[in-house]
Amino acid sequence: MWRSLRPIGRSDASGGYRRYAWTGADADCRLWFQAQAEARGLDHEVDRNGNQWAWLGDPLAGDAVVTGSHLDSVPDGGAFDGPLGVVSSFAALDELRRRGAVFAKPLAITNFGDEEGARFGLACVGSRLAAGQLTTEHAHRLRDGDGVSLPQAMEAAGYDPDAIGPDPERLARIGAFVELHVEQGRALDLSGDPVGVASAIWPHGRWRFDFRGEANHAGTTRLADRRDPMLTYAETVLAARREAELAGGLATFGKIAVEPNGVNAIPSLVRGWLDSRAADQDTLDAVVSGVERAAREYAERAGIDLDVVRESFTPVVDFQHALRDEIRRVLEKRGADGAGTVPLLGTGAGHDAGILSASVPTAMLFVRNPTGISHSPAEHATEDDCVAGVRALADVLEGLACS
Repeated sequence: MWRSLRPIGRSDASGGYRRYAWTGADADCRLWFQAQAEARGLDHEVDRNGNQWAWLGDPLAGDAVVTGSHLDSVPDGGAFDGPLGVVSSFAALDELRRRGAVFAKPLAITNFGDEEGARFGLACVGSRLAAGQLTTEHAHRLRDGDGVSLPQAMEAAGYDPDAIGPDPERLARIGAFVELHVEQGRALDLSGDPVGVASAIWPHGRWRFDFRGEANHAGTTRLADRRDPMLTYAETVLAARREAELAGGLATFGKIAVEPNGVNAIPSLVRGWLDSRAADQDTLDAVVSGVERAAREYAERAGIDLDVVRESFTPVVDFQHALRDEIRRVLEKRGADGAGTVPLLGTGAGHDAGILSASVPTAMLFVRNPTGISHSPAEHATEDDCVAGVRALADVLEGLACS
């Protein structure tokens, strides 16, 4: 499975992946998922929001156990973020069949669409739509960097954009959702454990800062006469690092758009996107308010106009304790991770499991990442740890879905 998926959407130049929503690479990933489902005799379907489902048992029976993740990527992302969860789900089903497990509940494997938000700037679009956390109207207004709207992209890929929206009936049929994911950090590497269980997802969001100045000639305009928004943006980037260090959170300006974007032109507009995360809401609020306050002070001093727009936000997700504790008991009883206890980990990364947690009991398993690097071609997990993750997921699914 891994070898057949690995080439799809891979850049020869960077070695990373460019699997963006509703593109050719995304279509190839979807065909791969469908082929894996059909090879196992599973019923494949695509829901109204473009999420893929592979069913073992009756989807309408209720109390289904669902696992899976996503196949799309960030720009030049790694091979494991998302795909490891999908590949491991199919492999876990293979393992359960090898064990002769008897399923007492329906089982489904999922591929949620546009989890990374690389194309339209909003993460977890597929799961947000299903959970009613993204309105149809908002989704229809989303546009990529080339001005292509989400409806246009979906229609070009053969899907009906007018059908998207909340899917409470489907979510009501799910008894538990368990997502396996490569760890995006080094907690497991430092503790020496191949597998861990998620405790919570930090609150996080994305804010767009629009700095508007005055375009002018770079070679003829005196420094004293300039209204250069790039300088104010640069000061704000430094302020973000300072505020994050002071509050104990995280703040990153990782994306920027400049107009007119000429080498010999002073910009008229610099648009930067702030990603901020923290272990609790108060800390996150302190970081973001500190960055915005500094940005406004710099802008006022330099004669720059500033607009700040919150584009997305996800509050803290504390995974359901009953399901989380049951998973830990299953793993510790069976020794799936090779140790007496299974570590609990918090994470600053968002996931579909976090979005669904408001509607469905959810949990997550993490597989050790020795580099601690994610969203990069250097992202990695060893084969032994991936196998340990598959066995752990199989143990969990057996405990939840089998008699």
